[in-house]
Amino acid sequence: MTIPSATYRIQFRNGMTFDRAITLLPYLQRLGISHLYASPIFTATTDSTHGYDVTDANEIDPALGGRDGFNRLSTALQQTGLGLILDIVPNHMAASLENAWWRDVIEHGENSQYARYFDIDWSRRLTLPFLGEDFERVLQNDELSIKPHPQTGHPALAYYDSFYPLTPASWQGRADEVLAINDRAAIAELHQQQPWQLINWRDARKDLSYRRFFEITGLVGVRVEDEAVFNASHALILELVHSGAVSGLRVDHVDGLADPQGYLQRLRRAAGEDCYITVEKILADEEQIPSEWPISGTTGYEFIAALSHALIDDTQIDALHLAYEAVTEERNDVSAGLRAARELMVDRNFAGEFSRLLALATVVAHSEQRNFGEAELHVALREMLIAFPVYRTYGRPAGMPLAGEALLQQVLEAVKFSAFPAALSFLQAILLGAISEQSEQDAAEFRTRFQQLTGPLMAKSVEDTLFFRNHAILAINEVGAEPLPHPFSVEHFHQQMQTRLHHQPDALSTTSTHDTKRGEDARARLYSLSEAPALWAENVTRWRELNQSKVLTLNEGPAPEPAVEWMLYQALAGAWPTTLRPDDHDGLRTLEARFLPFVEKALREAKLRTDWADGDETYEQAVLEYAKHLLSAENSAFLTDFVTAIQPFVDAGLVNSLSQTVIKLTAPGVPDIYQGSEALDFSLVDPDNRREPDYAVLEAQLVDRSRPDFTQPSDWRSGKLKQQVIACLLHLRLDKPQLFRFGDYQPLYATGAHPEHLIAYARQDSENSLIVVAPRLMLEGTSWAETSIPLPESLAHRHYRNLLSGATLALNEQLSLDNLPPYAPLVLIAS
Repeated sequence: MTIPSATYRIQFRNGMTFDRAITLLPYLQRLGISHLYASPIFTATTDSTHGYDVTDANEIDPALGGRDGFNRLSTALQQTGLGLILDIVPNHMAASLENAWWRDVIEHGENSQYARYFDIDWSRRLTLPFLGEDFERVLQNDELSIKPHPQTGHPALAYYDSFYPLTPASWQGRADEVLAINDRAAIAELHQQQPWQLINWRDARKDLSYRRFFEITGLVGVRVEDEAVFNASHALILELVHSGAVSGLRVDHVDGLADPQGYLQRLRRAAGEDCYITVEKILADEEQIPSEWPISGTTGYEFIAALSHALIDDTQIDALHLAYEAVTEERNDVSAGLRAARELMVDRNFAGEFSRLLALATVVAHSEQRNFGEAELHVALREMLIAFPVYRTYGRPAGMPLAGEALLQQVLEAVKFSAFPAALSFLQAILLGAISEQSEQDAAEFRTRFQQLTGPLMAKSVEDTLFFRNHAILAINEVGAEPLPHPFSVEHFHQQMQTRLHHQPDALSTTSTHDTKRGEDARARLYSLSEAPALWAENVTRWRELNQSKVLTLNEGPAPEPAVEWMLYQALAGAWPTTLRPDDHDGLRTLEARFLPFVEKALREAKLRTDWADGDETYEQAVLEYAKHLLSAENSAFLTDFVTAIQPFVDAGLVNSLSQTVIKLTAPGVPDIYQGSEALDFSLVDPDNRREPDYAVLEAQLVDRSRPDFTQPSDWRSGKLKQQVIACLLHLRLDKPQLFRFGDYQPLYATGAHPEHLIAYARQDSENSLIVVAPRLMLEGTSWAETSIPLPESLAHRHYRNLLSGATLALNEQLSLDNLPPYAPLVLIAS
């Protein structure tokens, strides 16, 4: 297996095609990338912006250039010596009429050859939740009609531009008669004869008959645990791997699968031992990938969480939380907020999935003659789901791993006073497989669906609810982050890196993705708020006063409320371009076009005063007008104050950015560069983070591989400095792959006047020694005077070359930092 030295993620679609990607390969080669990492390339719904809504897993999307375009890209990659990693989507496909498999299921129901390809409850009619209102209202509005299907000419139920094929038994032998139907009662009767029923999209959360991806009804779960389904959905993927065109696979949402371990073992057997495989998997703190999984590791969200320990000021972050409470005039009880978010998910957003689980548990309870009813089971199941601390357990037909048993015991201990003990013990017995044989079929389905539900519940309650409600410091509201308040420490970062080296040295280390809540450089800037909570609070108080006239008083309270104001100023500070001036009207309009969609999404994801399903347009409009005012050229007093006040955070953020970059490129793991973030990435949540970068500028900045000049402010602010540092270190990784893959990780600790302002470690194998020193907590421009790093014997008494400056130095028992600029990281390689 060839392990990448570094990957570069490209988002195909939205104008990025295979032929366009080919033109970027010389640039990626100069940058030092070993593998192109591609978003899904298989045929997806028309105008898909991301490719995760696959309609044909065995066709390369013509919109990207089709198979011919892919072959051209493959040839170009081989000519430049770059590998290719594909993002594949085994958990779901598009529940779209463009999907031939899905369309066949609609037409033929349970008799379709693809009926078992999808995770559908066939005990009732297939629900299609794509109506704007209830069926009866849509019918009365004459929005439904019988028309010939555009492709087949057969009778179909038409709803605007969608044509739902009628099952043959309802029209064969009388097609003309059926096509002539225009009576509402006759349409309703014909609809009743179908193996499917159209319903209001709002009813999906409680009445869906198929497993979906999270809350997205347009994505239907695929039963890839079935060998026939695996083979049918992976035929082209495996062909590309076996041909040598693809050297690695990234598995999307592995926790959604019925049996992740079984799937990965089958994928490994089918793809071969040489295929590099990673999985999208969110790990909680101290959680590790199951050792039985035959993969190289995760896609690296836990690395982002580890970095926060290296760059946040733990001595002052509590003061920032207190400042937030003072401004909002509310106690910020994150634990209570987390429970409230989880309750909302269980009781409302995933009500249908919960009801199905409860029904299965009730059937098993009756079969096992347990002397408690559905009400007791309801409370017990609800409490267990709410208390679940990780994405899921990994029980299989053979039983639950010891780690899973321990986790279930932990959950039961947490809820033992909240539910009927016998009901809790019964649910534990089902999950551990301690059920009689006569109940095993229903119990097995319960186990599978319980494990498939805990992940979406965690993701939607934490990442897509709590993180949009709790605004104290937005930088830590990130995918993979621990939601509850916790200490931050450099020591914890060191421990995480040593664990990473031991458990998954070949996993990806990421800092930005298409799913992160904000770009890596926005996050790095906002980390610095932890260094000056009083200053930040003073700024917010002053800005609120400057813009007070734009706060509206609604029946439910002010709009925006203080917590949302705090969020808006922080999000704006994170996204503010380094060179944007308050009098640059065009630049302000460009930022506004990105900022307002973020604000709308943030309000709806919070699910407090508005929501995606039940929106409060008056409230949303009030907050959007407030946000728009912040970026109005007429609001010059605020803009001038804002730009001046955030400059110290901007400068500190650029130092943080460089530190996290150097750490990512030298710590255990395979660094992943998200498109454009080799320069500066101040993006907001998707879709903003999926914009195509300006590759012309990026290529122009890297015409030559000159050494970075840390004394040029323009290079910091353009991202050129960061880009040069990346190119320098990536080429070192190409030259010394064994050092970075197998080299030991040794924490180093400074002594003297300013040890808290740096993080240091060494990487060492039998042939090479590397010392890394990165600045931290630099908001006040602290120096490294009278500070040094004692060196262990294995690193001492040697000559080193500063990879970033070219200078050489001889080190004895210590590395003195006295005369070194504290804003420039050190990367020293033994010469």
